Amino acid sequence: MMKSGNIYSLLLAVALCVSGPICVTAQREKPSVEERLKLLFEKFPQADANRDGVLTKKEAIEFNKNRRARMEERKKANRGPEPTHADVKYGDHELQAFDIWLTESGEAGEPTPLCIMIHGGGFRGGDKSGVPGNVIERMLDAGISFASMNYRLTNEGEFPYPVPMEDAALGLQTIRSRATEWNIDPEKIACYGGSAGAGISLWLAFHEDLADPDSEDPIARQSTRILAAGTMNGQSTYDVRTYREWFGVPELTAHDALPAFYGMKEGEDYDTPRIVALAEDASAINHLTKDDPPVYMMYGRPNTEVTAETSQGEWVHHVLLGLKLQEAMREQGIECTVTAPELEDESSYEDLFDFLIKKLKTEREQ
Repeated sequence: MMKSGNIYSLLLAVALCVSGPICVTAQREKPSVEERLKLLFEKFPQADANRDGVLTKKEAIEFNKNRRARMEERKKANRGPEPTHADVKYGDHELQAFDIWLTESGEAGEPTPLCIMIHGGGFRGGDKSGVPGNVIERMLDAGISFASMNYRLTNEGEFPYPVPMEDAALGLQTIRSRATEWNIDPEKIACYGGSAGAGISLWLAFHEDLADPDSEDPIARQSTRILAAGTMNGQSTYDVRTYREWFGVPELTAHDALPAFYGMKEGEDYDTPRIVALAEDASAINHLTKDDPPVYMMYGRPNTEVTAETSQGEWVHHVLLGLKLQEAMREQGIECTVTAPELEDESSYEDLFDFLIKKLKTEREQ
């Protein structure tokens, strides 16, 4: 098969982290500091250190500082083995890089499969260093090499779609171009990620091959197709119109990461022809064809009703986005597993990583 100081900035960063990154919405007036404090208090009532029911700026700053410190400690404790090759560049930008862990091949010295993690963060944050060490070790123990990839973030519209997707594709092509050197089977590569990384993984899985067989560049000649894709709280669409239709909420406010994702200009909205075209092309489900690979999608929340008051961090990670893709994939005769609390799991896989291991160890692109 071929086919990116002051108190307001600090509180804004906290609230964005809390609400969960990904999709995006129409430009709107920035919430006040008081509104940000309210949101933070709702998500983390423990931030109110003196338990008086009022979250102050000082308490918010201290909570955020301590929370980041705890997260960093957990990251260090679960960092796992050092990469075989760190910060391998696949472009000129500092974020066009990946880490790769190579496992020993089998007795016959055959090339190893490869699993690539693409981080989440709403296309505005995140980093390849966030991969849990136990995941790396699980893959290596299974005889699967592992990579964790960065890509250029939108950076307030500097690098809009399709930059993140095409960066990941170029990183994949770079790895394939070094398959012999690293003893990797170029036909047995899978991708997975959370949130934005999930969307990129699905885009790679379904998009037509970006390889240019006539190119003089050996990297550009490599395929961008993958054997399987896995997602955590992922999106099958980035089209605001589709969200509103699927959730049955015409007044649903677009996620506030979307303006940068689409590089929206003054005067544009989600019905502007240029934005419509980008939204349709960015949505992985629109690229689905019957020769696409299997997918495993996991979600952390049950299938609850979405209303105009539902937080963007909740609906943008909603299991319905997986169920809609599952329906479309089954119509094409393609395997798609969706798991979530209170959702019956009919698959034979223990979890997402069991799915990836089994696909990489037993299947090959046709």
